[in-house]
Amino acid sequence: MILAQITDLHLTEPGRPVYGRYDTEAAVTACIRALNRLQPRPDAVLITGDLVHDGTPAQYRNLLRLLDELEIPWYPMVGNHDSRPAFREVLGDRFADLWEGEFIQFTFDLGPLRVIALDTLDEGFHTPAFCDQRLSWLKAELAGAGDRPVILALHQPPFATGLDWLDGGGTGWAEGLRALVAAHDNVRIVLCGHVHRSIDRLWAGTLASVCPSTCYQAWLDLEHQRAGFVMEPPAIRLLVWDGEEIVSHLQPLVEAGPAWEAIAPDVLKRLMDHVARTGVLPKDINSRERGL
Repeated sequence: MILAQITDLHLTEPGRPVYGRYDTEAAVTACIRALNRLQPRPDAVLITGDLVHDGTPAQYRNLLRLLDELEIPWYPMVGNHDSRPAFREVLGDRFADLWEGEFIQFTFDLGPLRVIALDTLDEGFHTPAFCDQRLSWLKAELAGAGDRPVILALHQPPFATGLDWLDGGGTGWAEGLRALVAAHDNVRIVLCGHVHRSIDRLWAGTLASVCPSTCYQAWLDLEHQRAGFVMEPPAIRLLVWDGEEIVSHLQPLVEAGPAWEAIAPDVLKRLMDHVARTGVLPKDINSRERGL
């Protein structure tokens, strides 16, 4: 099973760049085309918030128009730039059976995996919230997952990333979440967005991972003196279940030039058979092709 994560699309109305400089519609279009080209194709795409930039119905309609070109089932989450009322107005009918109640939280299964998506939106603020009601919902969903391996997703990271202007008001909002996750060792990974960078950290006994945006990235300043964005490459995350664990791959969305096939397919098969038999990979593969 393969789950693709994309995040922070920041889509606007057609023809309006974000901050007057970032064409997020072109970026989302390129991301959708890249996802459709993947082989093997992911079983689902999880979009971890900031679907649009200003949370207007017009922006969600534009989002739906673009995502209708995605040939893979997709699941949208909300982030701090989103609006629940506008989200429900445009996307509510499409995903009516996915969630219920005040918050846009939901669960779905991919083979043996249980994916649990959380709502950390605090309407009117960029800082996150995770109230007792949301925590109780998660507690019930984790109990219902039993021993299934769980992928947990939320928009804002529940840990300090070192980018103060994006970390916001600290991590006190996530203390209950941290304790609950720490008590469930079947939570294999926590997926986040928001920070527009690739960041990984051990948190609550598991791996927490931030995916870069599909558009612009956050300026990496660990001296805490600047805030801004840069046109570093966008990326998607691919989470592959190998039957025992989740393997995470970060795939940049850039034209990298033609690939070089270092080992011919027939030689590669013999090589893998050799490794399976012997448990070793010979260094002199090129000169020993016929002997493998």
